Amino acid sequence: MSKKKKSLLPSCEEAKQICDKMQYGEATLIERLKLRFRQMWCRATQSYSKKNSDLTQLCKEAKIKTLDNEKKVEMKRKIDGFS
Repeated sequence: MSKKKKSLLPSCEEAKQICDKMQYGEATLIERLKLRFRQMWCRATQSYSKKNSDLTQLCKEAKIKTLDNEKKVEMKRKIDGFS
């Protein structure tokens, strides 16, 4: 039986998962440190992290408002009435 070696340097795929967790504030301190180590030398991880940060910032700035279900049903009835 082989044990998976734990390392401070995550794979690129693991770094992407950690980056996504950071976006939602779910990454642990150890995961954040692992990501920082990977970012020091991996341009792909640096690029992914930058794009993820930019996307997070854009979503915060968008201030998207959605309709409640009642309004959606009302709009659907109106649209169906015109068909």
